[in-house]
Amino acid sequence: MSFAPFDWIDEEARRRADAGLVRTLRPRPAEPELLDLASNDYLGLTRHPEVTAAAAAAARRWGGGATGSRLVTGSTALHAELERELADFCGFEAALVLSSGYAANLAALTALTGRGSLIVSDAGNHASIVDGCRLSRAETAVVPHADPEAVRKTLRAHRGRSLAVTDSVFSVDGDAAPLAELAAACRAENAALLIDDAHGLGVLGDGGRGAPAAAGLAGGDGVVTTLTLSKSLGSQGGAVLGPARVIDHLVNTARTFIFDTGLAPAAVGAALGSLRLLRREPARAARARAVATALYRQLTAAGLTAVTPDAAVVSVRAPSTEAAVRWAADCRAAGIAVGCFRPPSVPDGVSRLRLTARADLTDEQIADAVAIVRRTAPAG
Repeated sequence: MSFAPFDWIDEEARRRADAGLVRTLRPRPAEPELLDLASNDYLGLTRHPEVTAAAAAAARRWGGGATGSRLVTGSTALHAELERELADFCGFEAALVLSSGYAANLAALTALTGRGSLIVSDAGNHASIVDGCRLSRAETAVVPHADPEAVRKTLRAHRGRSLAVTDSVFSVDGDAAPLAELAAACRAENAALLIDDAHGLGVLGDGGRGAPAAAGLAGGDGVVTTLTLSKSLGSQGGAVLGPARVIDHLVNTARTFIFDTGLAPAAVGAALGSLRLLRREPARAARARAVATALYRQLTAAGLTAVTPDAAVVSVRAPSTEAAVRWAADCRAAGIAVGCFRPPSVPDGVSRLRLTARADLTDEQIADAVAIVRRTAPAG
């Protein structure tokens, strides 16, 4: 008898191919060949000379890697500096930097809940939140998208520790969560509110301070936020922000912090460089929102179906999974890179193109991009 323990993978691959859901890696060159409307570089900072210089300087001073977990050798003075400046900028008491936004969500959800507690999660939340709920061992109730009353009713039915979790801006359609209403529901039921501000930082709020600040929730005793350094700040890594006692608790209990190597110094330096640049140039946040609005208006004027953007994500519906894949490929062939979102990345099963509004896009580039998306649009 032959030994073939992975033959089942071939059948899974066939199913993916039949459903049009095969994903492939496409290494990009160092010098951009396409107009980028696919990345999350909302403020156009990832190649900014100040940001790359800050990354290089950090690597030269602190080394290529963190050398260990944050509790062993992986914390540097640079990490502490970034944490202080992030907390101050976003309006929270303290911050904790981790190796990714994914790790930040896992850290917050697993450390702040547990057996016997309840997590109330929006149906549109990111996969990192879904996985954090699963790993937490808490009871998880998934409620309809952007429905504060459903959150309130679900929290009210539970006795014991509870937490509601939501994206601030949902990555698929780019719509914003009703944060003020969600916070009110949590306060009424003595529950914590966890906000994933990955797509809000740098775009929403005064000077890009984020969705919690825009909603007047930053620094609230019952509010914790997670974010990523890899979008508006053009670097890599994640962070949890909240009351100091919450951050101290994570340092002592969050497994994705305790057992993971610290964020590389170059990424810390780049994030600090971007954050300081954003402080000096707060208009970048408003420009990113303006670009998103321009894309939306021009796309819908051309007869395409798009969702009104609340931040920097512009979602354009496609008639099918196959059509979305072909549409994205045709856009690429015509000179622009766009995102292609299909199941299982989309909770409603509707495939889309996702366009990223960047603060550094010119009006001419916006018009050119819209013309290409319109010209390559599939029938139906």
